Amino acid sequence: MTHDCSFLEDLDLADDQLSFAEGRRETHAADWGAQQDGRGVLPDAVVWPETTKDVSTVLAAATDHGVPVTPYAAGTGLEGNAVPAQGGISMDLTRMDDVVDYRPDDFQIDVGPGIIGSAVDEYVADDGLFFPPLPSSGDISTIGGMIATDASGMQTVKYGEVADWVLGLEAVLADGTVVRTGSRAIKTSSGYNLTELLVGSEGTLAVVTEATLRLAGRPQQIRGGRAIFETLDDATAAVFDAVRTDVDVARIELVDGLSARMANEYLDSGLPDAPMVFLEFHANHGVEEEIELCRTIFEDHDVARFEMSDDDAEMESLWQARRELAYAVQSYDPDLQPLHPGDVTVPISAYPEIVHEAKRLEEEYGLLVPCFGHAGDGNLHYSVLVDPDDPEQLERGEALYKEIVERAMAIGGTSTGEHGIGQGKREYLEAEHGAGAVDAMRRVKRALDPTGTLNPGKIFPDEEC
Repeated sequence: MTHDCSFLEDLDLADDQLSFAEGRRETHAADWGAQQDGRGVLPDAVVWPETTKDVSTVLAAATDHGVPVTPYAAGTGLEGNAVPAQGGISMDLTRMDDVVDYRPDDFQIDVGPGIIGSAVDEYVADDGLFFPPLPSSGDISTIGGMIATDASGMQTVKYGEVADWVLGLEAVLADGTVVRTGSRAIKTSSGYNLTELLVGSEGTLAVVTEATLRLAGRPQQIRGGRAIFETLDDATAAVFDAVRTDVDVARIELVDGLSARMANEYLDSGLPDAPMVFLEFHANHGVEEEIELCRTIFEDHDVARFEMSDDDAEMESLWQARRELAYAVQSYDPDLQPLHPGDVTVPISAYPEIVHEAKRLEEEYGLLVPCFGHAGDGNLHYSVLVDPDDPEQLERGEALYKEIVERAMAIGGTSTGEHGIGQGKREYLEAEHGAGAVDAMRRVKRALDPTGTLNPGKIFPDEEC
């Protein structure tokens, strides 16, 4: 589907803010996940707004001309969230990367949507502050993208997800109307919570142009390490017991033996060929007591080794191996390709069950299924590796993948804990939420974007894609 976007040339945009060049369009055809699956779609034009006024002008004109607009950030998404599914305009927000205001006494910062997550941490570091919910990709993904998918990461078990740290937003609706949500107050009971409505809406309701974020003080004590187990069931049971006991842990990450082998081949990281749990503790005092409590709990589950360190280099090596597992899986075998990125999340009591089920299905289907994830908040990342040239293997892989998602939902979980619905999880939306809730979502969409301008082909299962 192509659209005439020549009207963009009549808008008040600089020459370098608009491109119809094929090369520029190709770089905005897919996010990381869609690129791996070959699901890219060329937009008809790319625009780079630099102000809220630019965003408003482009959206109003696009709506008037019946042209869809797909917001684009860093392109690190995994569910095709930024794919211009019906062509039209790809709106690249990366130039809106300023720190608009900084109030360290209030633990707050106002930023543009295009700022990289780690840049926020660097900006506030001298005041002993940081932005806790950054995902593992925080050094390559933007705040706007994180807000769009309500991202979260390895520290969610202690600090929560991005939504918990957004106080307010400036955003532009499809018709060009600029709205402000929330406030600088820590709490408010004033009207509908539009902030939470826009967080996680994947650019289908509005385009975020500024965000007010809460910050936290950096902990004075940080200790990290790993626990190695004989079996994966022991590891997941230990995680559940630690979280249930309310051990004050900031990160508690699961890595199965297969994932460890993949990390070793990719990074030469020297991890043991065994199931393990990566740990990090944050505190201003009493961190050793929390570590010892965790050690005691893990010993009840036959932990083979429990190793802690306060050496920055050792800890960075450990977390690098965890951060780059997605790349390790991708490059493990040139003849195999991972299917869609698994991102299920379940209640913590069901975490041992969903991991066990994933590995059981791996054996039943005869395919490789590396499992890892943010165990402390019940999040399991998994990949199903298949030969893309083998139709029968592809069919088995799809069936295996779907069984894990359906099992997660059956035990009270979700099809996606942090990647969003995008294109990849649309088929599960009604099964997870019910027809009534999905209809309510559609009504909200129609109320704020009656012409369907913003990011069509996402979230809802029957939209043209």
